[in-house]
Amino acid sequence: MKKILAALLILVLAMTGMALAEDVKVMTYADYAAAAIDDEVVIECYVQAHQSWWDNKITVYAADQDGAYFLYEMACSEEDAAKLLPGTKIRVTGYKGEWAGEVEVMDASFEFVEGEAYVAEAKDLTEVLATEELVNYQNQLAIFKGLTIEAIEYKNGEPGDDIYVTLKQGEGTYSFCVERYLTGPDTEVYAAFAELVPGDVVDITGFVYWYNGVNTHITAVAKAE
Repeated sequence: MKKILAALLILVLAMTGMALAEDVKVMTYADYAAAAIDDEVVIECYVQAHQSWWDNKITVYAADQDGAYFLYEMACSEEDAAKLLPGTKIRVTGYKGEWAGEVEVMDASFEFVEGEAYVAEAKDLTEVLATEELVNYQNQLAIFKGLTIEAIEYKNGEPGDDIYVTLKQGEGTYSFCVERYLTGPDTEVYAAFAELVPGDVVDITGFVYWYNGVNTHITAVAKAE
């Protein structure tokens, strides 16, 4: 009798787990955008790039066909970090947060999801750089064309850490960043800034990160034609 009751209990627990799994509602990007800060969020998205793994955490730039996400210090094993290649589909559960204007997913965990890979093309946002509309593209991969370099400053005064780049478009100036944990000293984009000087006109590609205003994390730079 005890064995029968134990088997029934296991069956009930299994069915309850299945029901809970079925109740999970994956948000669209519109659902996510409408969610309040501190709300729990469940999204399915595609890895576009990520920062360096450390301490069982990883920060991921992700997107779907409708928008983009910044997954801050998501729980991740080193083994799984190696599998987070561009285009990989994942389901993420966490909480919507905001820091210095940057909207992000915090305290997140994830699982891999089967599906066709997706890598977003850079969106040309040159014409909206100086407008309030730009924030609507937060975290998306974008290109800004014909910007003039005003200053290049290495954090701590020398190469090896982040590079702070001040760019000018018309009467406006903007602070972008070469984030060392995304594109470090061993990458082409990091090395390229050693060859650039104030006055150079460039096309900049990067993720539209926010830090008290736009602070794009640069992934590519080229002199404008």
